[in-house]
Amino acid sequence: MIKDQIQLTFDVQKIRDDFPILRRSVYGKDLIYFDNGATSQKPQVVIDAINEYYTENNSNIHRGVHYLSQLATTQYEEARKIIQNYINALLSEEVIFTKGTSDAINLVAFSFGETLSAGDEIIISAMEHHSNIVPWQMMCERKGCILRVIPIDQEGDLIMSEFDSMLSSKTKLVAVTHISNSLGTINPVEEIIEKSHKFGAKVLLDGAQSIQHMHVDMQKLDCDFYAFSGHKVFGPTGVGVLYGKKEILDQMPPYQGGGDMIAKVTFEKTTYNELPHKFEAGTPNISGGICLGTAIQYLSKLDIQSIQSHEQELASYAEAKLNEFEGMRIIGTAKKKTSVVSFIVDGIHPFDLGTLLDKQGIAVRTGHHCTQPLMDFFEIPGTIRASFAFYNTKEEIDIFISAVERSLTMLR
Repeated sequence: MIKDQIQLTFDVQKIRDDFPILRRSVYGKDLIYFDNGATSQKPQVVIDAINEYYTENNSNIHRGVHYLSQLATTQYEEARKIIQNYINALLSEEVIFTKGTSDAINLVAFSFGETLSAGDEIIISAMEHHSNIVPWQMMCERKGCILRVIPIDQEGDLIMSEFDSMLSSKTKLVAVTHISNSLGTINPVEEIIEKSHKFGAKVLLDGAQSIQHMHVDMQKLDCDFYAFSGHKVFGPTGVGVLYGKKEILDQMPPYQGGGDMIAKVTFEKTTYNELPHKFEAGTPNISGGICLGTAIQYLSKLDIQSIQSHEQELASYAEAKLNEFEGMRIIGTAKKKTSVVSFIVDGIHPFDLGTLLDKQGIAVRTGHHCTQPLMDFFEIPGTIRASFAFYNTKEEIDIFISAVERSLTMLR
């Protein structure tokens, strides 16, 4: 990356110009999009890349000798290298294209799970998304393994002393979210990885909520697996990435069978392809992979530290304003947080408040956010979640706060 290509001065208005959807209206109001935890909006360069692929370059990859097939193959594999460089993976074949974070975790749960035996233990945390709970439950049922859960405190921090007591020679894998989608908690993943490795356990990080908010470096983290989704990092839906260390991926059996993941097929025996193709059966989401590379290139030209500072400033500003309301309760007050503000108001159902905010042009998320056990812990049905991206502004938060005040007046 050339240093002078990086936008060192963070200009939120200039960035907003890159996102055409931010100029639209909803119910006659300017759209205020605070649902970035669910999916991010796309810059024009990504939209153009999607259109260009289907207009100019559409073809299947890896199989054809003709011009378009060779061109699409080159673009797809270049995108893999762009992602490799961005996350600092050692090798491009350690970057596996998937359908998204859920698909990536399921891949590990099945394939790594095949190497496990009855009585082996998997550790997750109490704040996990369902996608980092259910695959492990399914794997434990299939293999006779034991699932253990790191508890959290009322602020939304992991109780690390409890984690320490769980680790043993039986621990084979620790799968935790890097950042909680419901609370915004930034977990101490470096400490988790170091402690897990001392017991010989592998570590998977759910990076669905982290890669778009902070710099991630696979060599510094030293995690064994890292999963993220394209649509949350300003790229297309239906594509994601599983990073895995080559020596571990080589030992894992394929997740699915089909075209491109084979070396040779006979009716008697099939031998499997090398990485990364062993885990990429069938025709992939070609445009998705290529345009995820475009999104990562776009992100790489911004200063990630400035993004972090801007987003954390937004979250702190929003929390301070929300706390002025009577009956307000912020859910998730961890010491280290990212730009997620989840809250409830006494006597008000989250769905009702979210619906009234929508009518005022403000997109927030309501419900349990696919973290039902977490909501059970806090003894609430769900929250209203405002999740910010680098294209959001304090001016939008001011409008949001006024809309909350107006809505509460109607509901009380």
